[in-house]
Amino acid sequence: MSRWMVRIAWLLAAAAMAACSGTPTPLANDAYVWQRQWTPSLVSALTNDGPSVRAWRVLAGEMDVRGQWRVFTPDWRALAASGKPVMAVVRIEGQLQQWDEAALLADVQAVLAVWRQQKLVFAGVEIDHDCATSRLPAYAHFLQALRPSLLAHEQLSVTALPTWLVSPDLDGLLAQADEAVLQVHAVQSPRAGLFNPDQARAWLTVFARHTSKSWRVALPAYGTRVSWDEQGRVASIESERPTLVGTEGSSELFADPRAMQRFVASLEQRAPDKLAGIAWFRLPTGDDTRAWSETSWLAVLGRVPLQASLKVVASITDDSRRYDVRLINDGDADLPLPPLIHIDGSCMAADGINGYALERGERGFYLQRTRVGVLRAGRQLAVGWLRCDEAPALRLGS
Repeated sequence: MSRWMVRIAWLLAAAAMAACSGTPTPLANDAYVWQRQWTPSLVSALTNDGPSVRAWRVLAGEMDVRGQWRVFTPDWRALAASGKPVMAVVRIEGQLQQWDEAALLADVQAVLAVWRQQKLVFAGVEIDHDCATSRLPAYAHFLQALRPSLLAHEQLSVTALPTWLVSPDLDGLLAQADEAVLQVHAVQSPRAGLFNPDQARAWLTVFARHTSKSWRVALPAYGTRVSWDEQGRVASIESERPTLVGTEGSSELFADPRAMQRFVASLEQRAPDKLAGIAWFRLPTGDDTRAWSETSWLAVLGRVPLQASLKVVASITDDSRRYDVRLINDGDADLPLPPLIHIDGSCMAADGINGYALERGERGFYLQRTRVGVLRAGRQLAVGWLRCDEAPALRLGS
């Protein structure tokens, strides 16, 4: 085991045993608006979900791994109409090894100039740079150079990674910012999943020791598809933007809204020192098939207990002996697709569709899930058909 792994394991173990200070704390909800295109669906989500959100963190500019700069133009009118504080987020690709600091400063300053001209509540800028730990001194130097560009009422925010917790340079980096947002989702190997609540809690506890300023935690409200190549290496990660990679050799990762609701409740009951709120990634829209449904999203933000209700039905068709099998989510929680659907009845033929395949066991037919997926609240999904003499009995299995 490497020295770094030993040290981080020790820190996390210590954090897990440490008690968090403070009394029950209501945590404000911020939301990342990460879409490159401002569609009517996005504007609608911004309008409808605004009452549950304290502030928007909107993607404003991005420098890719080749050092190419790109800016994004949001719907200024929609942001202004929301009446919420707006933070312009500048993303700098974490794998970028070198940059021209003067040119990057000029790019960010140009963003600030444009955003200040808009009729909205401009709160400042957030730098999202998931760099290697060895790059923290260079990153801190950039933040120090950027700081004089901000006006007195504008905040400088930075995102932070758990891998930085063992670095002696972390405190110097955080000293340059007014606030930090610790990201605890999608920070490990995809095979470890999207989010681990125990691991996240340990990271939060350690991070609280590194700052005396208010800070936030970034939590997931989405799913993602990860594809691996023949050598077992990650080939692509598809989340807010689709890729051209096929579904073979891929897995769906999902942040269960019920699990996230439990985690938020535990944070509010026993919050780490100076934790001021949650920055949710990302604002769901009707176009975003991998984000939560609006129903689940608003329930989690409003701290309203989610009700899970998933059932499977066999519906008669025009053919009196043919039945369509459908999953129905009539609760308000987005739910993972069930692994098995047992078929009890005298059926001559059957087949699965939409991620389910027909299998035969000792007790007859059953439909088995062939890929992980999610059924949003209020939605239905056809998963197969049956040909039976009488109406079959169906039940969900694990």
